[in-house]
Amino acid sequence: MPRSGYAASATTRRRRPRPVVRTVTSVAVVSAVVVGGSYAAGLGPFARGATDPEPAALAQARAFLADWAAGRLPNAAGRTTRPATAQEVLRNFTAGLDIRRPTLTAAAAPTQAEDDTVDVPFTATMPIAGLGTWTYRSKLPLRQQPDGSWKVDWTLSIVHPRLSGTKKFHLEREDTGATPDVTDRKGASLSAAEFPSLGPVLHQLDAGTGGGARGAIQLVDRATGKVERTEATFAKKPDQPAHRPVRTTLDATWQAAAEKALAAGAHGRNASLVALRVDNGEILAMANSPSSGFNRAVSGTYAPGSTWKIVTSSALLLKGAVAPSDVVDCPQYLTVGKEFHNVETSEHRNATFLKDFTESCNTAFISLRGKLGDRELGDVAGTYFGVGQKWHVGIASYDGSVPAPRDETEQAASMIGQGRIQANPLIMASVTATAVSGTFHQPSITHGNRNTTTTTPLPRKVVDQLRTMLRTTVTDGTARVLSGLPGDIGAKTGTAEVSDDEPNNGWLAAHRGNVAVACVVEQGVTGGGSAGPVIRDLLRAVPTDPS
Repeated sequence: MPRSGYAASATTRRRRPRPVVRTVTSVAVVSAVVVGGSYAAGLGPFARGATDPEPAALAQARAFLADWAAGRLPNAAGRTTRPATAQEVLRNFTAGLDIRRPTLTAAAAPTQAEDDTVDVPFTATMPIAGLGTWTYRSKLPLRQQPDGSWKVDWTLSIVHPRLSGTKKFHLEREDTGATPDVTDRKGASLSAAEFPSLGPVLHQLDAGTGGGARGAIQLVDRATGKVERTEATFAKKPDQPAHRPVRTTLDATWQAAAEKALAAGAHGRNASLVALRVDNGEILAMANSPSSGFNRAVSGTYAPGSTWKIVTSSALLLKGAVAPSDVVDCPQYLTVGKEFHNVETSEHRNATFLKDFTESCNTAFISLRGKLGDRELGDVAGTYFGVGQKWHVGIASYDGSVPAPRDETEQAASMIGQGRIQANPLIMASVTATAVSGTFHQPSITHGNRNTTTTTPLPRKVVDQLRTMLRTTVTDGTARVLSGLPGDIGAKTGTAEVSDDEPNNGWLAAHRGNVAVACVVEQGVTGGGSAGPVIRDLLRAVPTDPS
């Protein structure tokens, strides 16, 4: 039966991928050379000579390509003239066409365009999961801004010369009768028919097993869907081996429960969750709503909101900047460039830091921002939790970003998981597992994955403090929705602002026994009220740890 995906929608909504998009993949590391220069007295950007490029333009080009290559799409998009559009297009293009680990090779010589941009031609080699490789050429334009900085002058044709507001790409698959034999950790068969959320990842799991499909990438009219031309065709070679079975770390019981809990609790909203083992990072379940769309669980890019206070608390506790029993006042409002407030403008005067954590007090955490250096939160996230390092999960994943704040307001926002911090349920489930065990384990959905991460264990004292704080959040704090369940459950809720005119996203990260789980519900308003019931139903349905 034909299968298809779409890429690069003409319109965007912030962090809301279109349902037809499947998975996002990281892009291989590339380099680029861009020549620019200073504009003065009629001199163009090449007045300094083609062999002496403008350093700022060169640096921005390399940074953009490096971020795009590493899958840091929010960072890459932030280097363009249209960040929101760029992030959506870059994500949808690779996701909708099932592109895995592309290679982008810059031409040796940049050129000056008539519109005063500096163009860097490049060759794109795009491996399509389970099919073959699509190769084409495009170019990267840079334009100097009024303040003297350089940015990528965003246009759809950056991604592909024929991509436009009226034309998009469509991936058509034709199965040849052979489908990937994917099993769970115990050998039970897994299929998209029985577990719909696994549909977006089956071809990724199958990509290295020999493939059995034919397909084509077509250029289509956005309005009519009419095929304008075929860009590339793929067919299985006669000597290609048949599919080999793929054994995953998933647990059919947990997967079924996760899909059921999310389907019932999402109420039609975009949502996702991940459950994994604390002791080794093996993924037990991943679920998405809608189940047939973008794999938000491992490739989504969200502000994690107050679930990130697990990492912020770790940074503060590691350096002895605060103790759980210390009094850290929690007022209704705190102004740091802009006014920050707590959920429902609550306040807790003379609260301890433990109380601030369990009640998720934003103003208290922001008041401690001076205790951490500009890069300290990101350093702790990477050094102890592996966030921002390259993860080899077994499928395409987004592994987080914690950039240094650009000003005091952004530093305040980063203390509560806002600003430019980006994560997803896979990352926050891993963060929770690391916090309660003390050791980061690279998450995985298949066995034998390469591990290039380097982390340091958390001190036992900090682990004990975090476990107490998480447990108290369930018994006496904002995660009371889990308090009726058996077991020593700990959790952290989160509410993440999206924009002034959209409801907040709701988060909850939790652990019980040897399982950590995290869930996000877009426009869920609060974590306890939206993600909380989903995780409660999941843990209630599977009361024991996986074997």
